[in-house]
Amino acid sequence: MKDRKFENILFDLDGTLTDSKEGIVNSILYALEKLDIQEKHIEELDNFIGPPLRETFMTRYKLPDELTEKAMNFYRDYFSERGLFENKVYPGINELLQYLSSLKYRLFVATSKPTLYAGKILKHFNLDHYFTDIVGCNLDNTRTDKTEIISHILSVYSLSPQSSVMIGDRKHDLIGAKNNSVISIAVTYGYGSGEELSSHKPDFIVNNCNELKLIFLT
Repeated sequence: MKDRKFENILFDLDGTLTDSKEGIVNSILYALEKLDIQEKHIEELDNFIGPPLRETFMTRYKLPDELTEKAMNFYRDYFSERGLFENKVYPGINELLQYLSSLKYRLFVATSKPTLYAGKILKHFNLDHYFTDIVGCNLDNTRTDKTEIISHILSVYSLSPQSSVMIGDRKHDLIGAKNNSVISIAVTYGYGSGEELSSHKPDFIVNNCNELKLIFLT
């Protein structure tokens, strides 16, 4: 990447900047309990981390629109009070953001999580100041698709796709990057499987923050 000029770096949140599994799973289980739905395979709830939440609720439990909305509301009841803080920053992230900021890259967050919650999480961990903007979905379940979120950032800030990079741990990040002609970097330490990531042909695959930092060495 040294022979190319990159100026803008977009980060996914869940599974890329922070390990949000505990809070997300607890919020899902709270919502399911309220709906009297039994989940026999709790270990499979990792699949909720990264993709649009509403879509995953509807698909996994075959819920009609009305029950999906109730599930979302119950989820947010728990998540907004407790779940968003049942979370931890991945090793090396703070140092990586410091380094990239020192090199004057413009940093953004592009997440399918509601912007309101993403901002609170990053502020809680004192990471928010690194980012030019934190962009997620709206609470009315609009702008949930990663392609749309990345496009929104590129448009609002007049960013050149050729000088921009998207970093994430799920296929949605890679698809969104490709649909916007943005370079993609897949991280394997999050929640996407190796098969999922490789099948979407990211421009780079890294296993940790040290490898990620090496890509941007000047």
